[in-house]
Amino acid sequence: MRILSLLIFCASFIFSNQKTNSPHGSDFKISCRTCHSSKGWQLDKEIYSFNHDKTNLPLVGQHTTLDCNQCHKTLVFNEAKSDCFACHKDVHQTTVGLECSRCHSPKSWLVNNITDIHQRSRFPLVGAHRNADCVQCHKSESMARFDVPGVNCIDCHRQSYMATTNPNHVQAGYPQDCLFCHPLTSFQWTGSGFNHSTFPLTLGHASPACIDCHKNANYVATPTDCYSCHQANYTASTNPNHIATNIPTACATCHTTIPGWKPALFTHTTFPLTLGHATPTCNDCHKGNYTTTSNVCYSCHVTDYNNSTNPSHVALAFATTCTQCHTTVPGWKPATYTQHDAQMFPIYSGRHKGQWTLCTDCHTNAANYLLFDCKHCHTDAHRNSNYTNAQCYSCHPRGTTG
Repeated sequence: MRILSLLIFCASFIFSNQKTNSPHGSDFKISCRTCHSSKGWQLDKEIYSFNHDKTNLPLVGQHTTLDCNQCHKTLVFNEAKSDCFACHKDVHQTTVGLECSRCHSPKSWLVNNITDIHQRSRFPLVGAHRNADCVQCHKSESMARFDVPGVNCIDCHRQSYMATTNPNHVQAGYPQDCLFCHPLTSFQWTGSGFNHSTFPLTLGHASPACIDCHKNANYVATPTDCYSCHQANYTASTNPNHIATNIPTACATCHTTIPGWKPALFTHTTFPLTLGHATPTCNDCHKGNYTTTSNVCYSCHVTDYNNSTNPSHVALAFATTCTQCHTTVPGWKPATYTQHDAQMFPIYSGRHKGQWTLCTDCHTNAANYLLFDCKHCHTDAHRNSNYTNAQCYSCHPRGTTG
């Protein structure tokens, strides 16, 4: 019994001492049979059964072909790091950070989705930038450093900015933010798209060259009033002559951006051009005077007044206030004397309303509307008296019997 107890004690001591001095570290808990066999202490690949997927670094891709000691430099396995840069030299020299998995995978170092990766950066690649080589922006001797040159256009395109001649960006004081004029999605610089909202370029202004308005390469203080660009048009006008007739230089009063300046659409609010006034030429009324033209009917229609015969306005000394009888209906007819009831004799109200059709029904002498005839409609209620029409009116001024 003594000998058996001594053997058990020695075996226990030896086993305990071996575990304490294990080359894999004192806290290594994996059974030796996972990797080793009685063939020797070298890794026996025929019985190797350790599941690396349960660690911080599952073995996939190129990592499946590696020998253990390529990552585990010592036999203490928990000393190995799971970070890529712990094993792999950073050829980019920290210019893209230390997270290799942003671009690379264990399958290969090759990167086939650079554009997609760049979309998650501070400078997504769109337009012509999608086709650019990395080294065009990320310049380095090793061609592996990707220092950020800047995210503003001018950081890469300063030479283009300085070399412009039409227009000269430097001389004109253009902003260095190229996006003001050049869309990020464009594939060439000529596809300019400046937001001209301060002066919309529509219709006749839709396709001028910049220099047409921005004279002497002045892109900062170019005036926006029409006359500053169209003074020559104003001066050369003949129908009407803008200078001779002293037409204001505020072109938008009459003109729009329709090419050719026509039609000129002056908003005639002070004298609405309706009906008979709808289609005259400007000179029909303005007679070359566009500043103090009278808006009194008679000033334009004196000839119509003088030539009237039925009735003769001159012979009857009609008032020259044409609107008392006439409207803007073309041809002056029908003429309706609206003041007849108030100032003369009621014909639009009372017993005479609807009893007549033409003025000449009562004014039988068209040459003299001061005369009127009552008796041709009314029988003599006074038994063959010789009362005159004037005497009828003197007793019946409102057309009533009393």
